[in-house]
Amino acid sequence: MKNILLMILFCIVYQKGISQNYIPTLKNNTELHYVCKLHGQTRTLKLTAETSNNTLAFKIETRGVDGKIVMLPEALKNGTALSFNQGEYEPVTNLKPTETFFMISQSAYQDLIKKGSFVYNNTTYVLDKSEDKNGVSIDGKTIDVLHVKAQIDETEMWILKNPEFPLICKIIKNPLGINPTLVKVVDK
Repeated sequence: MKNILLMILFCIVYQKGISQNYIPTLKNNTELHYVCKLHGQTRTLKLTAETSNNTLAFKIETRGVDGKIVMLPEALKNGTALSFNQGEYEPVTNLKPTETFFMISQSAYQDLIKKGSFVYNNTTYVLDKSEDKNGVSIDGKTIDVLHVKAQIDETEMWILKNPEFPLICKIIKNPLGINPTLVKVVDK
C-alpha cells in the first residue's frame, strides 16, 4: 500500500513538473508560426526573427506574400502603436518609431506589470486577473502570458511574459478582423 501511495505521489509531482508554463525565447532566426483568422478566412503566417543592432525585423511568409517588417530600436523600447501591416506592398517595410509588430513595447510591458494596464493605439488595455481558460499552448505546454482586455471594445490579447520581447501570442475579438494565435515556435 505504501508503494502505491508513493507511486501516485510521484505521478502527481511528475505531471505538475511537466505541465509548468514556459516562456519561448526570441533570438535570431526564431520562427513564430501563427494561425490567423482574417475577415472570416483562416491563414497561416510564419514570422522569422532577425535581430541586429537593437533592431528587430520579422520576415513574413504567408499565402503568396513574402516581405520583411522592420521595427526601430525606439519602437521596441517606447512604442505606442501596433502595426497590422501585412507586408503586401513592399519587400521591406520600415515601421514608424512609435510602431511595433506582433508585440508591445518594453515600456508598455512595464506599465502592464507595474500599473496593471497600458495604452496602445489610444486604447487602454487592462490586465485580466481572472483564471484564463482560453490561453495559449504549444505542444501541450502552456505559454506563460498576461491576458489583457481593451476598455473601448471587446478586444482581448495574450502577451508573452518576457520584458525584452513581449510578443502577442493571441488576439480575439479584434475590430479589424485580424485574430492571430501562436501555434508553434522553432529555434534554429
